[in-house]
Amino acid sequence: MVKIAFLGAGSTVFARNVLGDCMCTPALCHGEIALYDIDPKRLEESEIILRAINENINEGRARINTYLGAENRKAALKGADFVVNAIQVGGYEPCTVTDFEIPKKYGLRQTIGDTLGIGGIMRGLRTIPVMEEFARDMEEVCPNTLFLNYTNPMAILSGYMQRYTKVRTVGLCHSVQVCTEGLLKGLGMEDKLEGASDLIAGINHMAWLLKIQDKEGNDLYPEIRRRALKKNAVEKHEDMVRYDYIRNFGYYCTESSEHNAEYNPFYLKSRYPEFIDRYNIPLDEYPRRCVNQIKGWEEEKRNILNDGKVTHQRSREYASYIMEAVVTNQPYQIGGNVLNTGLIENLPSDACVEVPCLVNAWGVHPCHVGRLPVQLAAMNQTNINVQLLTIEAARTRDKNYIYQAAMLDPHTAAELSIEDIRRMCDELIEAHGEYMAMYR
Repeated sequence: MVKIAFLGAGSTVFARNVLGDCMCTPALCHGEIALYDIDPKRLEESEIILRAINENINEGRARINTYLGAENRKAALKGADFVVNAIQVGGYEPCTVTDFEIPKKYGLRQTIGDTLGIGGIMRGLRTIPVMEEFARDMEEVCPNTLFLNYTNPMAILSGYMQRYTKVRTVGLCHSVQVCTEGLLKGLGMEDKLEGASDLIAGINHMAWLLKIQDKEGNDLYPEIRRRALKKNAVEKHEDMVRYDYIRNFGYYCTESSEHNAEYNPFYLKSRYPEFIDRYNIPLDEYPRRCVNQIKGWEEEKRNILNDGKVTHQRSREYASYIMEAVVTNQPYQIGGNVLNTGLIENLPSDACVEVPCLVNAWGVHPCHVGRLPVQLAAMNQTNINVQLLTIEAARTRDKNYIYQAAMLDPHTAAELSIEDIRRMCDELIEAHGEYMAMYR
């Protein structure tokens, strides 16, 4: 019997999607599901919804158990074939609010703040100590497990696990699967979707659509570049930053424009406040989403349960397909975040890169990509600098690496002086209290 442990099961909607997918999969639907969280209310809510799905679509075949608190974590993990990670250390309050409000005092604005920038740095620093504990437990009670990390900052957390633990780890995102489809639909090229093929590689949230062809093998980029340039010139829309990437760097990337607006020094500039409107950038977008989600959760929960009639159709999340490929030895291709063992030749070997991977009974096998176009590697490198320094700060508990990670962040460095960066980091570390006590 397959055992799946889900860490952060209080992320109810995501747990429903991933574990509902598993219940839709014949090779997995008879398995044991271990739900782990530190929040009793959210854990109970997830259990109610998942038990309803299990009864409605799976004839009750999955065995679902819940585990509350760190003292029960080893029991949740023991013998797990797969571990899914979806934790958020510190939650919206107090930590996400702090990550946005203190930088604002220094004139530093953010959109999402979960992957790079000062918000991504702080989130990574408070999450790695928790994942260190996870790793120790997994090395003891499920040493052969495959760890599927969905938690951001993806490259920082996955990179830490891959370099400094013995746990087999792959980082998974939602953006690779929808990149080509979203681009073609956004440019009115839906007719090219059927049979289209692509090649995507780079780093998480900034992996590049390197090649895109229609079913006849024709290169779609010339028409994409023409349409993207025209659309940005005549229409305000939600993907203006990434279309501007196409204009300036020649290629489209995986994650949304609101994310990519803060991964570089180009768009969020206090000297040019008009850029916010010009590129339609939603400042403070992640806190706004959190507030709306919290406000609407009770209604959403009622809608999901639908008087116990909750159902589920298999989604495009990679997790269940990876598990199925391992269990059945039927190969499946994903876009995975893995250590750069020569996969992308002009990025560092200790970076966590996002590349095509083949999955089978022996695990996840990354594919060699070669060299990225030099301008794309250069863009990735500016983000990798921050990721590697944040990992080093978490590994050593040396505050100097925190300062350096922030100093080398493209957006932060473009806006603040070195002294303000140091003061801001100190204030954030202090404000995060026990979550960051190990860095004082």
